[in-house]
Amino acid sequence: MSKNRIEHSFAKGVLIITIGMFFVKVFGALFKIPLVHILGGEGNGYFLAAYNLYNPIYALASAGLPIAISRMIAEAVKEKRFRDVKKIHKLSIPIFFVMAIFGFVLMIFCAFVSAKISKMPGALYSMLMLAPTLLFSCLISIYKGYYQGLKNMIPTAITEVIEAAGKVVFGIGFAYFVLKYLSNEYEKFGTIFGKYCENEVFARGLIIQYSASAAVFGICTAALAGLIGIFFIHKFNGEVITAEEIKNSPKEKNTKEIINNILKISVPVGLGAIILNLAGYVDSVLISMRLSDIMDICPETLLRVYPRLIPSDTIARGTTHAFLTGCFAIMSYIVMMVPTISQGLAISALPSVTTAWVGGISREIKKSIETVLKTTAIVAFPSGIGLAVLSQPIVNLVYNSFSNSCETGKIFIASKIMIIAAIAIIFVTICTPVCSMLQAVGRADLPVKILSLGVLAKVILNYILVGIPEINIQGASIGTLVCYFFICVVSILCLQKEAKVKINFFNTIIKPLFCAVCCGIFAYLFYEFFSRTIGPKVGTIGAIGFAGIIYLILILMTKTAKIRLIRLPS
Repeated sequence: MSKNRIEHSFAKGVLIITIGMFFVKVFGALFKIPLVHILGGEGNGYFLAAYNLYNPIYALASAGLPIAISRMIAEAVKEKRFRDVKKIHKLSIPIFFVMAIFGFVLMIFCAFVSAKISKMPGALYSMLMLAPTLLFSCLISIYKGYYQGLKNMIPTAITEVIEAAGKVVFGIGFAYFVLKYLSNEYEKFGTIFGKYCENEVFARGLIIQYSASAAVFGICTAALAGLIGIFFIHKFNGEVITAEEIKNSPKEKNTKEIINNILKISVPVGLGAIILNLAGYVDSVLISMRLSDIMDICPETLLRVYPRLIPSDTIARGTTHAFLTGCFAIMSYIVMMVPTISQGLAISALPSVTTAWVGGISREIKKSIETVLKTTAIVAFPSGIGLAVLSQPIVNLVYNSFSNSCETGKIFIASKIMIIAAIAIIFVTICTPVCSMLQAVGRADLPVKILSLGVLAKVILNYILVGIPEINIQGASIGTLVCYFFICVVSILCLQKEAKVKINFFNTIIKPLFCAVCCGIFAYLFYEFFSRTIGPKVGTIGAIGFAGIIYLILILMTKTAKIRLIRLPS
């Protein structure tokens, strides 16, 4: 094996990706928390609208190719077909490049249509600024899929950190600069980019729009930095397959066969991603439309739900629907930190479970699946339950600790949305690695079918629930919970059937859930005590810390997880 080729075990792969994702989330917090204060509820609504359009187009452009490349390379390495490894990587480059250009053009076209039908014209500039990000992300995937298939998670982790750090520097920098520049221009001249504004309410709306698009342009710049970073990592890493390995390798498969295999894996995976993200986009558009309809038909009913919590200038501009969507985004910045671990597990699980599956050893397949499932459950259950139990203290701690000017309204509304969303995120977290393992055992078509049914139910539920004025944006969390609970349960049952193993649900699910429920109870009790004695903010930190210690003790006492001491040589 080449000295430049690094292969990580499943545990090491997860550890590397998780460490990388930890830094990504730290940088993500440093990006999103100030962004909430810079853009407010309305601006974050535009920001979220841009990403809701970006996600399905990126899914279409990448079309499951990174997963297909990763799985095929992992299988080729296992069977020592190193000529195929090089050829697969070589063929992936023009495919990714063509799809990147296609996605870039499609994003620009769809931005104009999406801004109109979602009744969010203020999101147009953000959508357009996000288009180049799609181009850069597709090109990054050329290298990510290659190294993940080789079980080397370092390039992926480094690239993710570069992008996340770039978002902080460029995203916050650009947004703050535009906000200050335009605010000063209006105060001095009554204009925005040289055009006269009739009143302050209108001017403020324009400033928010341009600041949101500046933040998105910062993300685009960060993606370019990530592409440059992984390109140089690849160049300096050198040849990862030796001449001897190539010499002893069987004759490579023909181009047609390799492309057919890529399509066989990537098309179902890509369809699943497209369906999920497209449904998410349609869902977000319908939510925005339903909220806008409520404000057109019976605004008093909705405003009574949030008395004095929605800014008067937002109501005057007719952008209440954007504000409430922004509150959902503010909440999601916190809860979406939980699936970080499952992303790392999914990335590392695919080549590891594929290797076990190709080897055909039932015991190894069962061990790999249960390890992934239990590790995910150990993280997902306490995180989701803890966020639900301490929703308002956590949202207050995260956002109000960083600014005294943060509006009470958006924080309160976001915390209420988070109660149900936090429970839903448990199932979102578990779904990702389970679907990845279904792909690893050769049933990439199943996630597509299951996701299709789940997201269809989500869209229907959200349309009905969000349209009820008393429920409004809260309905989006309920729909998400129902959708992913269904996807999670059905996917696990299908995985057990297709892998021909009997999963020990008591060890992998029940024990972590029991420990997590106890952790949630203690978190609530600790917060009630600490908030009255040492204050709510310090009390929140103390409650999380002590509940975490209790959880660690419980998972060790119940033997849900074990600590293995490393014996050093004498």
